[in-house]
Amino acid sequence: MHRLFIAALRAGIVAVILFGLFGQIVVIPTTAADEVDHFPPYAPFAAPYVTVAIVGIACVQVALAAVWMLLTMVERDAIFTPRAFRWVDTIIGSSIVATLLAIGITGHMALTDIPSPDDGMEVIGALAAATASVGVGASFVMLIVIMRSLLHKATELQTEIAEVV
Repeated sequence: MHRLFIAALRAGIVAVILFGLFGQIVVIPTTAADEVDHFPPYAPFAAPYVTVAIVGIACVQVALAAVWMLLTMVERDAIFTPRAFRWVDTIIGSSIVATLLAIGITGHMALTDIPSPDDGMEVIGALAAATASVGVGASFVMLIVIMRSLLHKATELQTEIAEVV
């Protein structure tokens, strides 16, 4: 893989991780506090939802750190080694945790009577977004599991070729 391409990917990873940190530290808590100020019945939901949002972003950051390590392995031409599976498993694990968080939020929103300042459309929209997040998360996990099996097969083939040569 071209070094410039890897450098661009790494720059993107750094930008997304820093943007996520800004969201975790500033945006999410501030937005939650503003919502509670505008509509006090949201107060009991603020802390748990803020926590889930921060942990969800942390899952993305962990997966991106694992991608960084996989890029390092590609750069060193060592991607077809058993060490790569550790980083792919990290991506799978963080994706599963994020998907489970989305399932929890979806279930909570579906079963709890959450007050709404107007006609309840905000809650319905948030429930739809949470449901979509579950679907996207589950699909991503399945995709990465399939990619892991392809990496496993490619690693076996490279090992066999190395023994023949």
